[in-house]
Amino acid sequence: MPPRAVVVTGASTGIGRATVLELVGAGFQVFGTVRREADAESLRQQFPELVTPLIMDLLDEDSVRAAGEVVNAAGPLFGLVNNAGAALPGPLEIIPIEVFRRQIEINLTAQLLVTQVMLPALHRSADQVGDARIIMIGSISGRLSGPMLGGYGAAKHGLAGLSSSLRAELAPFKINVLLIEPGAIATPIWDRGRAAADQVQSQNPDINARYSDQIQAAAKMANRLAGSGLDASVAATVILEALQDDNPPPRQVVGREAKVIAALARLLPYRVLYSLTARARAR
Repeated sequence: MPPRAVVVTGASTGIGRATVLELVGAGFQVFGTVRREADAESLRQQFPELVTPLIMDLLDEDSVRAAGEVVNAAGPLFGLVNNAGAALPGPLEIIPIEVFRRQIEINLTAQLLVTQVMLPALHRSADQVGDARIIMIGSISGRLSGPMLGGYGAAKHGLAGLSSSLRAELAPFKINVLLIEPGAIATPIWDRGRAAADQVQSQNPDINARYSDQIQAAAKMANRLAGSGLDASVAATVILEALQDDNPPPRQVVGREAKVIAALARLLPYRVLYSLTARARAR
């Protein structure tokens, strides 16, 4: 049999790139989406035979549909890994609404758009071999959100709901929808997020003084996560297992810290949870 095909969005760095590496090692044919030609060339150089780079920007609907046309023309698609995303922190009181909207668009709306354009090829796989899979990369922020990441948390909570409905709708057609929620992963998303936060803060110095403790705590956490979070390969291994297992769990958390947070979110009363998240201070 020819190798099964999988689309991985956000394949230039972090979890996406690590997932490409895992999938190639397991013999999958991979379509990796990136936003820049330099990243596409990097994929071609590293994986000359089993990876087809696709230029795609989640904020550019035409590019998403064009990528879908390439994938659908290639034949059945066994898996879709919706990984690409963005975290743009800032106090909800002052975050520019276009920045908030951008996070919802990238982390939620575009995830559905990508899924829609890839579904004809996924249906083809399900019809032919009785199996196809969509993996949504959520976040522990989709279970419990803290200060400064309101837009990101709102999108990831929404992604959990989207995945639940999509799972129910596609189950009769043998397309399995899985939600994987990593905790602290060391990826460039934190560096990009800090830069975006600095820009927001520079435009609102007076109000930012009100949130100085929370801003410093969030910045300190971002610095820690950028260097000491779990390696992206940990999440990539879970993604590979979700594609290979006969009966993968529909929703799973990645990382010890994330598992603790998930347990607290499930077991503690809301009043206690809200008290904990409200105590964020720089240390």
